[in-house]
Amino acid sequence: MNFKSDNTAPAAPEILAALSACNEGAAASYGEDAWTARVNARLSALFEADVEVFLVATGTAANALALASMTPPWGSILCHREAHIETDEAGAPEFFTAGAKLVLIDGPHAKIAPDGLEEALTRNRRGVHSVHPGVVSISNATERGAVYAPDEVAALAAIAHREGIGLHMDGARFANAVAHLGCAPRALTKDAGVDVLSFGATKNGALGVEAIVVFDRARARDIPQRRKRAGHLFSKHRYLAAQMLAYLENDLWLVNARRANGLAQAIADAAGAWVSAPVQSNHVFIRPGAATLAALRAAGAEFYEWGAPGSGEARLVVSYSQPEEEVGRLCEALRRLRA
Repeated sequence: MNFKSDNTAPAAPEILAALSACNEGAAASYGEDAWTARVNARLSALFEADVEVFLVATGTAANALALASMTPPWGSILCHREAHIETDEAGAPEFFTAGAKLVLIDGPHAKIAPDGLEEALTRNRRGVHSVHPGVVSISNATERGAVYAPDEVAALAAIAHREGIGLHMDGARFANAVAHLGCAPRALTKDAGVDVLSFGATKNGALGVEAIVVFDRARARDIPQRRKRAGHLFSKHRYLAAQMLAYLENDLWLVNARRANGLAQAIADAAGAWVSAPVQSNHVFIRPGAATLAALRAAGAEFYEWGAPGSGEARLVVSYSQPEEEVGRLCEALRRLRA
């Protein structure tokens, strides 16, 4: 019963089939191939906008390169204290921006609220002595599994644009957010004021591909050079593009996300009052205490403990391919321990 991460899941059969299918004959290199052209058209259709797309192999690269294109080295990246770019990317945003500072904001369930963003902006208004606001970055879904609705994104975008800076969305689990809300992808991005999106696929069935989706094309000017310099311009680019096309085909990205979200909700129902954060994606946070977590491990469940040491809280992540039998066993263990 492995609920440590959706990164543990295998690649979807559709993705592997697409890789095999594209592996015939010669194709133009460095993104000049037919598969890449189709990805650009497909994502423009998905978002109902003329977007510019840059494929990379990892979410860290997507975030760091996107942010580097949006802020100068003397700027700041305003993000939540629990944001992935702060806690899990080993300083990649700072490295790729050549020194931009992460300004951290608190807020429940790893979400930034407008008043928190305003406070962080005020905190750093000291002229030449402060880093200048460079970009606001939010995660949807967040590292606590919560989802920003379109109006929440729009409120943050309005503040960012008032300050003359852009809004970046870390969408490593964007599919789970859209599946939860049931809205059009455009409503959560372009219409809400997002300038650049890191569109995730790897956690939701791909072998290894992410897309930097640029809505404000003026912000895409130096991404080609940054991607090349970072070592993420694949020579055999068709293998990235084929994955992304298969991910989008027949809405596989949403089918997988809906399944993961639904199984997570089943776990939340079994955990009852132990649930410690809104269950709006494929994450379930529970706080049953250290003894109960030990009992869950003894029953065969694998997960990461979360929060402060000794908090008795854990994170359970459901992958798109999680066997229903595993979810059933975990739910049974939770109900038994609650009885």
